Amino acid sequence: MPAVTGKIAAASLALALIAASASTATAQKKYDTGATDTEIKIGNIMPYSGPASAYGIIGRTEAAYFKKINDEGGINGRKINFVSYDDAYSPPKTVEQARKLVESDEVLLVFNSLGTPPNTAIQKYMNSKKVPQLFVATGATKWNDPQNFPWTMGWQPNYQSETQIYAKYILKAMPNAKIGVLYQNDDYGKDYLKGLKDGLGAKAASMIVLEESYETSEPTIDNHIVKLKATGADVFINITTPKFAAQAIKKISEIGWKPTHFLNNVSASVGSVIKPAGFENSQDIISAAYLKDVSDPQWKDDAGMKAFLDFMTKYFPEGDKLDGGTIVGYGVAQTLVEVLKKCGDNLTRENVMKQAASLKDFRTEVLLPGIKINTGPNDFAPISSLQLMKFKGDKWDLFGEVISADAGG
Repeated sequence: MPAVTGKIAAASLALALIAASASTATAQKKYDTGATDTEIKIGNIMPYSGPASAYGIIGRTEAAYFKKINDEGGINGRKINFVSYDDAYSPPKTVEQARKLVESDEVLLVFNSLGTPPNTAIQKYMNSKKVPQLFVATGATKWNDPQNFPWTMGWQPNYQSETQIYAKYILKAMPNAKIGVLYQNDDYGKDYLKGLKDGLGAKAASMIVLEESYETSEPTIDNHIVKLKATGADVFINITTPKFAAQAIKKISEIGWKPTHFLNNVSASVGSVIKPAGFENSQDIISAAYLKDVSDPQWKDDAGMKAFLDFMTKYFPEGDKLDGGTIVGYGVAQTLVEVLKKCGDNLTRENVMKQAASLKDFRTEVLLPGIKINTGPNDFAPISSLQLMKFKGDKWDLFGEVISADAGG
């Protein structure tokens, strides 16, 4: 009998050890909805149709990049399941798609959804559900508000920082300028306008001769351009999305208006804006950049640019390499991959936000030299530096130093 008892005791001990090691393994892995041992499900909302459809290429680039990651074995052995929907840049549709992603598709997070009005429409919902609304594709300053919206984070430099930089340049180079502004009549346009006024300070009232707004539902902004020219403005601040930016550049040339033209970064794409508007019409336009430009020969031997071009050739051959949206999609997708790698086996929504808020001097391969990604628990503005550039010939030429703006705008 004692021998049998000993065997039973040994077997019990072995079972206990197996159970303990299994529970330890389980304890090491933490998952929320949308993550398993084999998969990470990521949601995305893009305007593949509608007035901002030029930006749809960002979502297509991201899908291609995640395919590349999956082909290379995924992230910590898990494949990315990228679910991307069209909202036609219509906020009510964005709400519908966000609910579908969170409640039906059960994604771990919603990544790089595009546009200020669409993201504004879902911000409260995403935060109430405690689902990351991560690296939104809009530079509105309000995404950097971790106290009130701890589940929402931007990625690109914020709009107010950008127009403050333009204002500094105008005050220094053209102190007697008469400024005409065209802006989209929504949060995106007003954010840029606020940055400009803040940057001009006390001089804003006297320097800005007309603030002209347009609606995205308008087929053309030609009449607004004519109205702005009539003011005698010699500086034009163009706060528009790609379709309207191209129209503005063409119309300015057509009516012989020759202001110093500042074009917001979100429409500085050579492929989707400058080329359709005509290189001859786009000379000397000033904008600001934080990413490398494929058309700039200074990057021809750059390792990061070579990696980007190799990726485009293999995974997205039909994509326009000259479209700034492809560089954006590539850079922001690389940033998400870094965050998910840092999460390890703790793929909870809380840890995703924790890792996104602890990036230190991270660089994707396509950021301009001197620009790094930094975040913290109280800093949800990953990129806050820009460099001015001027359009010459068929490409943008960078000039001046990298300018760092206050993360809060």
